[in-house]
Amino acid sequence: MLISVIGAGYLGATHAACLAADGHQVVGIDIDTHRVERLSSGQAPFHEPGLDELIAGSVESGTLVFDTDVRRAAEAEVHFLCVGTPQRAGSHAADLSALDDAVGSLAALLRRPCLVVGKSTVPVGTARTLGARLRERAPAGREVEVAWNPEFLREGHAVQDSLHPDRLVFGVGSDEADQVLRDVYARAINEGTPVVRTDLETAELAKVSANIMLASRISLVNLLAEVCEAAQADVGDLTRILGLDDRIGARFLRPGVGFGGGCLAKDTRAFVARAEELGLGGPASVLREVDAINMRQRSRTVDRAVALLGGRAAGRRVAVLGAAFKAGSDDVRDSPALDVAATLHARGAEVHVYDAEAAMNVRRVHPQLHVEASVDDACRGAEVVLVLTEWEEFRGIDPVALAGVVASPRVVDGRLVLDPDKWRASGWDFQALGRGTA
Repeated sequence: MLISVIGAGYLGATHAACLAADGHQVVGIDIDTHRVERLSSGQAPFHEPGLDELIAGSVESGTLVFDTDVRRAAEAEVHFLCVGTPQRAGSHAADLSALDDAVGSLAALLRRPCLVVGKSTVPVGTARTLGARLRERAPAGREVEVAWNPEFLREGHAVQDSLHPDRLVFGVGSDEADQVLRDVYARAINEGTPVVRTDLETAELAKVSANIMLASRISLVNLLAEVCEAAQADVGDLTRILGLDDRIGARFLRPGVGFGGGCLAKDTRAFVARAEELGLGGPASVLREVDAINMRQRSRTVDRAVALLGGRAAGRRVAVLGAAFKAGSDDVRDSPALDVAATLHARGAEVHVYDAEAAMNVRRVHPQLHVEASVDDACRGAEVVLVLTEWEEFRGIDPVALAGVVASPRVVDGRLVLDPDKWRASGWDFQALGRGTA
């Protein structure tokens, strides 16, 4: 098929590359000239394992092109909407302005029957409104149909999740739309990927519901971690016990500095805002607590570090290991690690940050922080070390060797990636969220 992908950010660039790898002819459209130039040269404008190779191969073969001119998408049979829906300024609701602009630009070009498929995460009810606008403005009128096909990508695993999804959700209003999407995803379906056909509203809710379930699980285990600290219990052992219960399972039971990134927090807040619009603000209040617990983890981490410094951060050298919101990504959007680093800087600390992938983004977002090229460079002369992203590199740090680099062997493990017995035996004052001080 000839397919257009409107929006070539994290979701759109990945989706376009994987569609091209599946044999489709794909044109990616984005208003960011620099982004389009980089993608056209075969490079992703962000770190995602395996994506550069995928883009480069398809660009070289001619099955994937990128452009800033939406008219290049006019003849496509299927149009995927992959623009961002960030949190609206001054509100918890989703900002749909980029999506509205994309639909407005696309509508005038739709002169033939086609399927417009939303992949962006939107408040429930958005798809029907967009569908009505498209049919009203497009020359093809009612021959333009809207479907919703939410994405379930994990940063750091996006290529695998796109090429081999664990489920496909088709929010459609006709058999014809359902068949078009089955043709688009024929390879994955033939491999056995389950397909759930549903209505537009349920499809819209699928991604945000998955995110709020995950966010709730993370905040709940962080609440348990705080109780463990107060009671001198060990959350590591507790989560292992819980994970052995088949009804609960072991995944995403790791406590720490909290979740961040471009999805979980903003989707949870947007869901609450939409629930309030639907008259369900009371029951949705539980999700406000999920958000509050998550943000509290950041302040608790700062407080733990300052306590190790004797209650005063001003003028003290601090090392922060990790800046991306999660391992496998260079994404620093709403990063708990970077938020903690910036807060310590605001309290007067001299903060040195190391992250193998996110260094450039740290410099762009927080130029006041010192970005270092290695763990040792970041830790040299530090009075406290904070491990705030779960990069595998940090698990292998030799505490004996690092003790010879720092000014004072004090560490806060914000991701439970370090062995507390090993670090304490090496002479470190070891602190970790969810573990007592013993």
